Amino acid sequence: MADRLRLVFAGTPDFAVPCLQACLRSDGDVVAVYTQPDRPSGRGRQLAASPVKRAAAAAGIPVLQPETLRDPEAQARLAALRPDLLVVVAYGLILPRKVLALPRLGCWNVHASLLPRWRGAAPIQRALLAGDRETGVGLMQMEAGLDTGPVLLERRTPIAADDTGGSLHDRLAALGAELLAAGLARLGAGPALVATAQPEDGVTYAHKLDKAEARLDWQRPAIELERTVRAFDPWPVAEAEIGGERLRIWSAQARPGRADAVPGQVLAAAADGLDIACGEGTLRILDVQRAGGRRITVRDYLNARPELKSAASPPA
Repeated sequence: MADRLRLVFAGTPDFAVPCLQACLRSDGDVVAVYTQPDRPSGRGRQLAASPVKRAAAAAGIPVLQPETLRDPEAQARLAALRPDLLVVVAYGLILPRKVLALPRLGCWNVHASLLPRWRGAAPIQRALLAGDRETGVGLMQMEAGLDTGPVLLERRTPIAADDTGGSLHDRLAALGAELLAAGLARLGAGPALVATAQPEDGVTYAHKLDKAEARLDWQRPAIELERTVRAFDPWPVAEAEIGGERLRIWSAQARPGRADAVPGQVLAAAADGLDIACGEGTLRILDVQRAGGRRITVRDYLNARPELKSAASPPA
């Protein structure tokens, strides 16, 4: 009987947890889990363990949390684990060439896009912002470049008109775990995995999200603002100035516009939505959140701000 594969897993956020669980269910032995150091969280700024650390602790797997993997001591500690394969999912730390070369079978990465489109930190949100109709996950053999390695397996999924950053995150996390499980199974029983080089055409980069991007600019087309609202749910959540008040915008729909409307103008305020004129089209806002409050429907919001109903501008 062949020896069981020695797996080391590296990941940090919720997205990586299903993949860790896939490793734990596989025929390999997860000998250690790497995750980022505990970070301050919440209003009290208390140190909090990452979701991957909590999942590993619950499974009784040793957890290592180096600040960097560039340190020779950290590299020696990883080498001492004698990994056959290092599985990396949203780890958040750069893997130097020496680390990539340590495992006998190299390093795998589960990435939430159809490579080479949306290499980088925020592929889920960038796909939504761009209006992509399809996305997916790829199982990639890692190399020194940023998400440039050859792809071993891939799964696709359509992007629905009502998908948000949260819904797409959860679907791709589950799909990524299925893909990783399939890859690990094929390591032991075949057919052999074939690494396919990424095409040179179609490369785009999913840059890290900036909170400033979540501020809605009424000069922009309504469809772009709708995508922003969807992409930034649940973080960092879109924001906009409406009737002199800054609100978080949780749900909105792009609608046809009015030729006489000025961007930012309140066109209608009723129980079914708050219509704001945009550079092109109208954005109907459905769910909002006031400072210090909770998410509420526009119906409830207008009960607190009835003056917006009288301020709405009917068609000329």
